[in-house]
Amino acid sequence: MLAKVMSCAVVGLEGAIVEVEVDISPGLPSFTIVGLPDTAVQEARERVRAAIRNSGCTFPTRRITVNLAPADLKKAGPSYDLPIAIGILLSSEQVYADVTKTLFLGELSLDGSLRHTHVILHMVALAQEKGLSDVFVPADDANEASMLDGIKVIPSISLAQLVSHLRGELSIPMYQPEKDWRDVTTDFAHADLAHIKGQEHAKRALEVAATGGHNILMSGPPGSGKTMLARSLPSIMPMLTLAEALEVTKIYSVSGLLSSDTPLINQRPFRSPHYTISHAGLVGGGHWPRPGEISLSHRGVLFLDEFPEFSHMALESLRQPVEDKVVTISRAQGSVTFPANFMLVGAMNPCPCGYYGDPVKECKCSSSEISRYQKRISGPLLDRIDIYIEVPRVEYEKLTDDSLGESSDKVRTRVEAARQIQQKRFEGTKLTCNAEMTPVEVKEFCLLEPSAQSLLRTAMKQLHLTARAFHRVLKLARTIADLNSADIIKVNHLAEALQYRHRSTI
Repeated sequence: MLAKVMSCAVVGLEGAIVEVEVDISPGLPSFTIVGLPDTAVQEARERVRAAIRNSGCTFPTRRITVNLAPADLKKAGPSYDLPIAIGILLSSEQVYADVTKTLFLGELSLDGSLRHTHVILHMVALAQEKGLSDVFVPADDANEASMLDGIKVIPSISLAQLVSHLRGELSIPMYQPEKDWRDVTTDFAHADLAHIKGQEHAKRALEVAATGGHNILMSGPPGSGKTMLARSLPSIMPMLTLAEALEVTKIYSVSGLLSSDTPLINQRPFRSPHYTISHAGLVGGGHWPRPGEISLSHRGVLFLDEFPEFSHMALESLRQPVEDKVVTISRAQGSVTFPANFMLVGAMNPCPCGYYGDPVKECKCSSSEISRYQKRISGPLLDRIDIYIEVPRVEYEKLTDDSLGESSDKVRTRVEAARQIQQKRFEGTKLTCNAEMTPVEVKEFCLLEPSAQSLLRTAMKQLHLTARAFHRVLKLARTIADLNSADIIKVNHLAEALQYRHRSTI
């Protein structure tokens, strides 16, 4: 008898429905799995055999053939254990049930219990998209699966319990989460701007960057507060929308970084890789590509401390994702595209010793050493950074001042108000902030008053701005105007945007 059970495969962040076809025919006992399975799927034969026997069912001693269709799609991971076991029980007529609208997901232990399985959220989302009504998942993954509406999530502890449910001997209730994780707000685990002494100019730059989603590079001597400023940035960024939270959660689910205790990531990611990270670790890669740090920082912040110390290949690999907001990894088996819409935040010293331009401590580096150090960051990459600021040493008087600065909550209120203006502006498009505008939107929304046009014309000539820098200045000026609730970009908005452009210091 032939039985068909629905499961799912995930390649990159894309999913595809897999039909698990099981045929049991007369002949010498054998168990064959075809359909481009990897080693983990091939090993499912022994897990399924033991799980069926230890669940009170009979494993057929006949010729068993399992086909995972479509056959040209690579099948990886242990999530096919449960659908294969259910297919065998249906084919051997030990279970009678209509499973045409049901998805089965889960890894089996030898005793028949169901274990935690990665990328559940992707698979449930695909089932919802394909019109399936029910999905059986391990009990440990029910929280994650319940993030989506419109599909019935049924948590199973073991194969024996699931078989009893399909036979009608007991009923497993639909999973009802104890709390709606989509409405849960958590405290920020980041520094608060109120506790950072001085650096008002840098705080203003962070506010502008958070409002428009702009990239920022901070330069200053050691101990001036660059890292603390960067770590406070998520505390002033707008809260994730539900759609953005689901995007981020899917990436972390694929990477195996999603905790069962918190099935939805509702804080903007903050990733801070060490400068020794490899190209694959930063961009993503592997035999079967997995997301790298730039995708794990999607909708959040990618902080690169000691910016010039990163390898040349790693820094140059950021150029395309910063522009396109996605990264494509190509392998012999095919290409995988991961989202990479992040804010790039860099911190660097002005020279190898760190004290070039410092008014107190003398720099010991030669001009050639300083030039060589600063040129580790290429011109095309600097051209993609909207805000460049100097972070000077903090004076003793400011460090010992007992008064607190403006809190992150107050700053975030202004940022969210400006983001609402941007959301209304981009309604009906996929854009979420000013930094994502293309030249078409720049021409439509970045209108300047006559005096601002004259200033921009002069700046283009004197600063030798490229076409990319021209558009980035306009987008940055548009953000500053949004913070002031201005409909048109005025000369003071443009002047502030121009002062953030990078200029050579040697």
